[in-house]
Amino acid sequence: MRRFLAPKHGHARLLVSFLFIGIFSARGQVAGSHDSAFIEGLKKQALAAVNSKEKSVQEMVDMIFSFGELGFQEFETSKYLVSVLEKNGFTVQKGVSGIPTSWVARWGSGSPVIALGSDIDCIPKASQKPGVAYKSPIVEGAPGHGEGHNSGQAVIIFAAIAVKELMEKNHLPGTLMIWPGVAEELLGSKAWYIRDGLFKNVDACIFTHVYGGFATRYGDPGYNGMVSVQFSFEGEAAHAAGAPWRGKSALDAVELMDVGWNFKREHLKPTQRSHYVITDGGDQPNVVPSRASVWYYFRERTYPDIISMYEAGQKIAQGAALMTDTKMSYHILGAAWPPHFNKPLAEALYANMKRVGMPAWSEADQKLAHAVQKLVEAPKVDFEDGSPIDGLKTTVDTLKGSVPFSMGGGSDDIGDISWNIPTVQLFYPANIPGTKGHHWADAIAMATPIAHKGSLAGAGAVALTLIDLFTNPGLVDSAKDYFVHVQTKDVHYQPFITGEDPPSIFLNKAIMDKYRDQMKPFYYNPAKYKTYLDQLGINYPTLEPTTPVK
Repeated sequence: MRRFLAPKHGHARLLVSFLFIGIFSARGQVAGSHDSAFIEGLKKQALAAVNSKEKSVQEMVDMIFSFGELGFQEFETSKYLVSVLEKNGFTVQKGVSGIPTSWVARWGSGSPVIALGSDIDCIPKASQKPGVAYKSPIVEGAPGHGEGHNSGQAVIIFAAIAVKELMEKNHLPGTLMIWPGVAEELLGSKAWYIRDGLFKNVDACIFTHVYGGFATRYGDPGYNGMVSVQFSFEGEAAHAAGAPWRGKSALDAVELMDVGWNFKREHLKPTQRSHYVITDGGDQPNVVPSRASVWYYFRERTYPDIISMYEAGQKIAQGAALMTDTKMSYHILGAAWPPHFNKPLAEALYANMKRVGMPAWSEADQKLAHAVQKLVEAPKVDFEDGSPIDGLKTTVDTLKGSVPFSMGGGSDDIGDISWNIPTVQLFYPANIPGTKGHHWADAIAMATPIAHKGSLAGAGAVALTLIDLFTNPGLVDSAKDYFVHVQTKDVHYQPFITGEDPPSIFLNKAIMDKYRDQMKPFYYNPAKYKTYLDQLGINYPTLEPTTPVK
């Protein structure tokens, strides 16, 4: 048997030193800890890599714009994005959570696992030629990107590809996960992703959304959460003139429910928002409607208040059914928690946004912005923060924390993810300030140099933040500490949906079936045209029609 002699004291100290250095280095590789010079070098390379993908960003923004697909029907969009990701070495799982247009792309191994997400659906009746400062639909009546969701995937995908190249080159551990916000306008996917464990073992999430500025914030941003519910009534048909006394009108039940809810509004908090559309009001006037449905959004600032509205809606629907001797049923179509964003992640992201800076807007960009602001009668100042609205912004917004009070407003199902893992939201400057939102005019900038430049800037900020997360384990630890000891200390996530609630993948099918074939001739062809503006023959910017608009 071989004997090992104890080293002398000097040799022992030297051996311990070598062992310590070796262990430290090994831990650094596993945890991603690196010195500042190395990190700075990576960041410079990451920015250069993102900027080298400027053409790819433009093509993706324009391509998705041309598809113009409504929620749950984003088939062309998802097929295209999956193809790009697979060509760049990502493994893609398709059809997650029972949603045909959903997918998850992954690359890498080990920790940390960083998720990147952005929405992909568009708005009904928002078809619009880009770069044209008056109403000029590509296909009359068709959907279009009047929310700008065509730009966000370019932000995260090309940031991820740039960082992936650096991770491969430098043998950095970690996992990238990219996912789409399917049917965000319907609040239709993210709660289901959470329910089905999509974000299990994910360390942090960066979510991006188009905006008229370059901003992020932490804490409570002031959004409302909501539930989306369809109430359906079943009665009995009869001849509406010959024997109306023998019918039981489901449409009467819908109308009575709507009247009841409108009286209920007087007794709700001013932070609530509620809206409805009658999705089925019968077939023709001379037949007592045997079936009718109404679709509600119930929005409030907190989970208990949302549940209270939801329960009140159920009671009013039951009352309407009793008054009309009809049967009532209801089911959830979508849901969203009011979000809460992570402070350490927001601080890191904001530092990187300032490093990237605002895009260099051209005179043409500013002319289009001013023309659109005039078109939509934009206010002179932003009603939320008092900042002036006068063309495109030229400075990065300030970092803000929780709002002291909010009168309520819109919703985004990123809220469900934010209450399950540390999450930050990047607003990147790819649209024009002062527009109405959910309007055809919001599509005007979304396949122009404004959207291209703003998306590239957003990709740069995301790439730099990914470098921070993959090289600084302290940032991941701080994000988790805030999530556990601040955000979720007193508030705990309770899902609005159950395991029995299916995703509402039937929504928007009829609309897309009606318009898809009319839209296909206008899909962007980057092999033939440099930009979508070129393909449509648009002189950028076109501020006034050459012939009067009827």
